[in-house]
Amino acid sequence: MKIKPFRGIRPPKALVEQVSSRPYDVLNSEEARQEAAGNEKSLYHIIKPEINFAPGTDEHDERVYGAAVEQLKKFKQNGWLVQDAQEKYYVYAQTILADNPLSGGKDKTQYGLVVGAWVDDYLEGRIKKHELTRRDKEEDRMKHVRVLNANMEPVFFAYPHRDDLDAIVAEVCQSAPEYDFVAAPEGFRHTFWVINDEAKIKKITEIFAQIPAMYIADGHHRSAAAAGVGAEKQKATGDKNAEFNYFLAVCFPDNQLNIIDYNRVVKDLNGLSTEQFLGALKADFEVEDKGTEIYKPSALHNFSLYLDGKWYSLTAKSGRYNDADPIGVLDVTISSNLILDKILGIKDLRSDKRIDFVGGIRGLGELKRRVDSGEMKVALALYPVTMQQIIDIADSGNIMPPKTTWFEPKLRSGLVVHELE
Repeated sequence: MKIKPFRGIRPPKALVEQVSSRPYDVLNSEEARQEAAGNEKSLYHIIKPEINFAPGTDEHDERVYGAAVEQLKKFKQNGWLVQDAQEKYYVYAQTILADNPLSGGKDKTQYGLVVGAWVDDYLEGRIKKHELTRRDKEEDRMKHVRVLNANMEPVFFAYPHRDDLDAIVAEVCQSAPEYDFVAAPEGFRHTFWVINDEAKIKKITEIFAQIPAMYIADGHHRSAAAAGVGAEKQKATGDKNAEFNYFLAVCFPDNQLNIIDYNRVVKDLNGLSTEQFLGALKADFEVEDKGTEIYKPSALHNFSLYLDGKWYSLTAKSGRYNDADPIGVLDVTISSNLILDKILGIKDLRSDKRIDFVGGIRGLGELKRRVDSGEMKVALALYPVTMQQIIDIADSGNIMPPKTTWFEPKLRSGLVVHELE
């Protein structure tokens, strides 16, 4: 993999909590407007620039993109974002604190290297994807990158872990961090170091050159957009050495990442009674009544079902899936084929209005709440996919079914920005 250090544009230490934000795509315009209320330094003014206009303004209005440019200029002029004098790499650590249900009872930290990733590695398939992208969402982000001439938000990559990189990161993290704060509203800790040692910077570049591939964990649309704009500029100028040949990425070792479940709720039983539905499940699953206490899936191919105030364990019977097929072995495939399609008649997860999806960050109590309220009839919880499954699928050139992966924590935007010139 080809990477390079870059002159990051960052908030002063005293302003980082005011400037930084959640990613643009995890909240809607009104939520961003509320989070930025009373804070002119919030990055939402640049990455969700429609909040600078009256509610209801189309986020794709030309004036909105123009506002993003004016806001970035304002942030620089006011010293809310300041460019480093030399090219650097950075270490970005995210910690799930011990009191968070995702932590397992103790602090859990993942350490990423912030780099400039090479556009050609994406275009030529060495930066590998596991999800499809929508062209309209790509074009929106490409326009944002074009008008700002910058990558305002990083993409989230995984790489096959290496002890030599871990050792460099561990040494950097012995020094005092540049930023260290717990962000509202999600409650994760974000810690950030600047790597000033030229020997370490050179060594990181050399080690990454030995890594054959990286994998997009989160940010498929941002990756496609950033690489797309870089490719446009390459074609227009013929220059493969300019800064626009690189885009902003945080690269984490694959053995540190936290993937959580992505669950399903369905409005009805497709005309079946509860007894008929449970009977139909028994053709392909071992069904066990777990009573009224919340039941969480215990392993791959084990599912949790909530229906009529009761929890059930469903374990797929042998022969109902193909462990040799990187797609067929996925629990999202098993549940889609044998429950959602075969029994409930849901053919297309992207378009069917009878189904909705709930990230595991909300907990299984959210599934229970939505069923108990009468909004939904049945809930299905899945065991999380593994990083190895994602790698196997990406390496095979396959694409995961929709709504399969949920990475947490999300990258905080605004800790560092990468300009293309």
